[in-house]
Formats: sequence, C-alpha cells, structure tokens
Amino acid sequence: MMNHTKQKLTPMQIALQQAAKAEARGEVPIGAVITDKAGRIIAQAGNETRANNDPTAHAEILAIRRACELLEQERLIGCKLYVTLEPCNMCAAAISFARIERLFYAAEDEKGGAVDNGTRFYASKICHHAPEVIGGINEVEASILLRKFFKTKR
Repeated sequence: MMNHTKQKLTPMQIALQQAAKAEARGEVPIGAVITDKAGRIIAQAGNETRANNDPTAHAEILAIRRACELLEQERLIGCKLYVTLEPCNMCAAAISFARIERLFYAAEDEKGGAVDNGTRFYASKICHHAPEVIGGINEVEASILLRKFFKTKR
C-alpha cells in the first residue's frame, strides 16, 4: 500500500516559492516568510520593488509589514524570519527594530549582505536587538535561482 500523504513544505521552501513568483514578475528573486511563536506562517512576500516603484519593497520588509498588521503590533517578539538571501542593511535594521527572535537565510550576499558580510549590522554598536542568525538553509536552491536571474540580465 502506497503512502499518499502530502509532504509539508518548510518555511524556507515557501520563501523559495515566493522568490520564484517574484522572478516571474520580473523582480529580483528573493522571498521571505515569517512564522509566529507556534511556528505558524503569518506572513510571506517576494520582492515588489518594481511593481510598487518602491526601493524599500524588499521581501523582508513586506513580510514584516504584513505580520505586524496581522498581529496589530509593531514588534514581532518570538517570531522567526526565513529569507532566501542574506538581508541588506535596510532589512537587517528592520528585522532588529521588529525584534524578530531568529533569522534564517539561504544564500550569503557578499556584495550587499549586512549580517555575516558587509557591515555586519548585528555586531555594530548601533544595533539595539540582534536576532539569532542561521545561514545556509536551502542555500543551493536560492543561489541557483539568483544566478539564473542575473545571467538573463547581463
């Protein structure tokens, strides 16, 4: 007898789906998912900078805005953020201000990343709250998606 149970996707796999949807819209393929204290997905987004004509419409920022709106609060204490690329300075700061407990990211960003590369925002004196950071989750899939996207742009 075959087992036909459907495998549940991880939050990072859903973030990768959001990244693919962003790419289909002509956006840089980055996706983000936020889970609450119980591990339930409460927000997800892909980049929308071009669609919104808004340089701040990064996947992380949009997911934070949506989660805060849903919870009706400005802090996401106990929440976890899953994102397909190491956050930039703007997003790292927003993650800090939102008091996100844990940050999981897929691919490192040697040029624009601000967590383990670049300014290392969470190690700086101006950072009020540093989440626990775990990098390299589904790194290969995220890197392939990004490389493929940028190869078509060159």
